[in-house]
Amino acid sequence: MKTITTTAALAEFCDICAKHPYVTVDTEFLRERTYYSQLCLVQMAYPGADDSSGVLIDTLAEGIDLAPLYALFRNENVLKVFHAARQDLEIFVLNAGVMPTPFFDTQVAAMVCGFGDQVGYDTLVRKITRANIDKSSRFTDWSRRPLSDAQKSYALADVTHLRDVYEYLAAELERRKRSHWVKEELAVLTDPATYKVDPETAWQRIKTRNNNGRFLAIVRELAAFREADAQSRDVPRSRVMKDDAILELAALRPGTLEELGRARLLQREGRKPAVSEAILAAIARGMATPGKEQPKVAEAPQRKQGSGALGDLLRVLLKAKSEETDVAAKLLANAADLEALASDDDPDLPCLKGWRREVFGEDALRLKAGKIALSAGPNGVEIVAR
Repeated sequence: MKTITTTAALAEFCDICAKHPYVTVDTEFLRERTYYSQLCLVQMAYPGADDSSGVLIDTLAEGIDLAPLYALFRNENVLKVFHAARQDLEIFVLNAGVMPTPFFDTQVAAMVCGFGDQVGYDTLVRKITRANIDKSSRFTDWSRRPLSDAQKSYALADVTHLRDVYEYLAAELERRKRSHWVKEELAVLTDPATYKVDPETAWQRIKTRNNNGRFLAIVRELAAFREADAQSRDVPRSRVMKDDAILELAALRPGTLEELGRARLLQREGRKPAVSEAILAAIARGMATPGKEQPKVAEAPQRKQGSGALGDLLRVLLKAKSEETDVAAKLLANAADLEALASDDDPDLPCLKGWRREVFGEDALRLKAGKIALSAGPNGVEIVAR
C-alpha cells in the first residue's frame, strides 16, 4: 500500500483524483491532549477495482504541504465521499478553513435507505459488500511512527470499501427518489458555523437543574472563560475545569483566593494563580449581571388537556410511517418533537420541514386536526380519511 510523505507525491495523486467523478476520504486524528484535533493521517481512494487506487497521506511527514489536498477539496467537479463526516469536516474547517465540496456522507444516506439510525461503517460494509473489517487497530495512537502494516491496512480499508458502499447507496437513493432527502440533511454538515464554538454560548452545553438566573449567569461566565482559555492554549476544556467544578463554583460563589481554595472539585490547573484570578473575575462578572441580562432556561410548555393521548397516537403514526418508508423513526421525529407537536398550536419542528414533513409531518398535522384517523388493518396500522 502506498504512503504519501511529500508534497510532490501528494500533488501527483490529487491530479489523478481530479480526473474521477468522486473520491473517498477518511482521517485518523488525536484529541485527547488538545482542544483542536491533531490530524495524523488522511486516507483517500478513487474509483478502482483494487487497493492500488487508495493511498495513505502522512500529514505528520516532515515538510509536507497539504495545499494540493485542499485544492482537490475545493474542486467542484469531484464529489468527496465520507462516512460519519462531522469530525473529519471539523478538522478541515478549523485547521485549514476548507470545506470539502461537493460532499456526500454514507452514514446519512444509509439512514434514509433503511439501515437504521447512525449505522456504523463496519456494519454498513458487512451488509453491503459482505466483507469483514479487521478491528484490531481501532485504538491506535495514530501520531506514532512508523505505522505497522496492520495499522495501514486497517486505515486503508476505511476508504477502499467505502467506494462500494457509496455506489450502492447512490443507486438506492436514485431508485427510491430520495437524493433530495440526503441533500437537505447535509446542509447542516456543510455549514462552517456548525464547527465553531462561541465561548458566550458554551454554557448551554452544561446540564443543570438549577434555573436561578444569578446561578446561570455565573455558569455562563465560567464556561465562557473555560472555552476561551482552552481554545487559546489548545488544551482540552476538561483540563481547565470540568462541568461539575463550574456548577460547584456557581453554587459556592467564592470571592477570594482563600474561598476558592475550599472548592473540592477544582483541579490543579484551576488553582494556578493566573487561572484562579481569571475564575474569580468570571464569578464576579456573573454576580454583577443585571437581572434582565441573566440567562433564562425556557420552561416546558404546559400540557393541554388530551395532549397525552394525542402524543400516543402520534407515536403510533410515527412507527407506522417508519415501517412504511423503511426509515429510522428517530430520524423522522424524536420524543420531544412529538410532545411539542401534541401540545403546541404552532410548533417550529424539524419534522414539519423538508422531506420529514413530506414523509411524516403532513399526516401528523392532519391527525392532530382530526382529518384522518388510525385503524388496525391486515397490513398493520392504516390511515383512514375522516
